[in-house]
Amino acid sequence: MTDENATPIFERGDVVYGDDPFKDEDDARPWLILANHETRPFHGEQYIALTLTTKSWMDGLIEIPEESWLRGGTPDESRIVPWGVQSIDIKDIDFWQGRVESDRVDEAVAALVGELQ
Repeated sequence: MTDENATPIFERGDVVYGDDPFKDEDDARPWLILANHETRPFHGEQYIALTLTTKSWMDGLIEIPEESWLRGGTPDESRIVPWGVQSIDIKDIDFWQGRVESDRVDEAVAALVGELQ
């Protein structure tokens, strides 16, 4: 995460906590930031992200072992949901939660592409 003029700019691999558009207005969850391209419109305002879950019984979830967290983490053991893609807005993000290593992010992107093919 970078901080330009006190407005945070989240980067690929950052995990943020914010609104879940599929639940009630007061519900939120962690999101893994996949893309924040400086050359695209809405840089620093809109992010492509995958949801994280504490569920473990679904096939295809991507584990985040403790050693994959470069900084921060989640209070409960979480997994990446590769089919849970969303475009999230900066105003829906409550706080930065941590950063996951790039190999884990690459695995999540590859799984998302697999879901789309």
